[in-house]
Amino acid sequence: METMFLNSHQWFKNKNAAALFAPMFLMVFATVAWAIAVPVAGSFAYDAYDIAVNQILNGPIGFVLGVLAIGFGAWAAMRTEIIMAISAVLGGAVLLSADTVVASLGMII
Repeated sequence: METMFLNSHQWFKNKNAAALFAPMFLMVFATVAWAIAVPVAGSFAYDAYDIAVNQILNGPIGFVLGVLAIGFGAWAAMRTEIIMAISAVLGGAVLLSADTVVASLGMII
């Protein structure tokens, strides 16, 4: 244990210490997250936001992609590819509820 603090090469070899101190390191050196409010009509880049979020993500394209992702997750679950199935179902659920995600979180920079 004493050599772990004296020798820097041993520090990275000890995976338990890295797993313990990595979240603490990130919490100490984390920066502030900035969020952008939803732009109002006529403001800067409202047209790009309207097309990207309102018409594509919250529109029929986002709904179809969300349903397809959930269907793909069901197909992957039948093939016992559990990690892929969980990822696809969670991604599809996020796409289907994208309007609430966008409204609650904003765009994090």
